Amino acid sequence: MVERAVLVTRPREQAAALCRLVQEAGFRAIAQPMIEIKPLSELGPRQLQMVMDLDHYQHVILVSSNAVQWGMEWINQFWPQLPLGLEWYAIGKATAGKLSSYGVAVRQPETEMNSEGLLALTSLQAVADDRVLIIKGEGGRKQLSDVLSKRGARVEQLSVYRRVLPPISGTELTAVLNENQFAAIVATSGEGLHNMLSLLSPGELQVLRGIPLIVPGQRVAELADDSGFRAVYTARNATDKAIIEALRECVGSEENGGQN
Repeated sequence: MVERAVLVTRPREQAAALCRLVQEAGFRAIAQPMIEIKPLSELGPRQLQMVMDLDHYQHVILVSSNAVQWGMEWINQFWPQLPLGLEWYAIGKATAGKLSSYGVAVRQPETEMNSEGLLALTSLQAVADDRVLIIKGEGGRKQLSDVLSKRGARVEQLSVYRRVLPPISGTELTAVLNENQFAAIVATSGEGLHNMLSLLSPGELQVLRGIPLIVPGQRVAELADDSGFRAVYTARNATDKAIIEALRECVGSEENGGQN
């Protein structure tokens, strides 16, 4: 019997723990990143000023573990001792844990570990005239900035990394798809899903769309639906635990001949 595989498309440095859990669940984990993280080697004058003015903000939001890694590296260059009086925020347990290692008290969503959950926090409701710094990658969602701005906050965004397509060709990706029997594909971001789709021909896309797809939230699920995937399973959030729960749901549903 051919061992079924799960394709994990997370950036390589973030995929190891999830791959281990996939294997513990009885599948062969194949890590094929569809996004590569590149830290910005330089910041423009305005971006540098944001870092130097860190003590002028009331709220600092870090949207990912990458934002913590590269954002705090820049901050530490100018602030060997972090300013007091800031409210620090993180989206997701992994990001919060990494940020906590810098000795700050971190606020994070209680259950809904995404932008919507963060925006529901009491401390981000009455923010009129407060200064908010969002540390993130280039591009990405604008929801945090848009909603906080509508609440009257003065929001600035500091980009400290970019996401790029890893060095893989469509031919190489097609070979991976053809050489394995996949139970599911895990796509933890809309950009990674877009990158994967962009590498394949129309015929190859038909094969891809027939493989069950696990995504971390409604936004990526809608993108997958629009892209023609026939079986999309939405995890509660992007944590490894939630992804594995969705994988088990996916496999059970497919074995029973159905889909969500």
